Amino acid sequence: MALAEKLVKALIEKGITCATAESCTGGGVGYAITGVPGSSEVFMGGIISYDNSVKRDILGVPEEVLATKGAVSPECAAAMAQGARRCLKTDLAVSLTGIAGPGGGSAEKPVGLVWFGLASATGVTTEKVVFPGSREDVRNAAVEHALGLLLSAI
Repeated sequence: MALAEKLVKALIEKGITCATAESCTGGGVGYAITGVPGSSEVFMGGIISYDNSVKRDILGVPEEVLATKGAVSPECAAAMAQGARRCLKTDLAVSLTGIAGPGGGSAEKPVGLVWFGLASATGVTTEKVVFPGSREDVRNAAVEHALGLLLSAI
């Protein structure tokens, strides 16, 4: 059984809803979830916040975070997850913000770096992963990791 199928099954069994806030994956997590029959019972929606204005204006990421920490930071990932949970009124929300490449990386923030946020009623956690490979490899691995984070929170 694919990870998205396991996730949807667990969400349905527990009566838990979820949402996504995605940047570097461009809706890939939501796409994976909605590919599973029955996902409409538990997946409320997703926000693709590719531009910082969407992170700020829709998800509520503070301008100060974007200006001082950047869009690819734990602070931004946390605020994105909290914003998605608030906007879409869900039990859980996962966020992803990163540098898929092939360009755009730096010594401090290399290509493949993705920050994840996971928001629930008890708070928010963040996690940093650097994925190897091409842009497609990074994006696919980030989608799978986000699905796993949601599943682990159930």
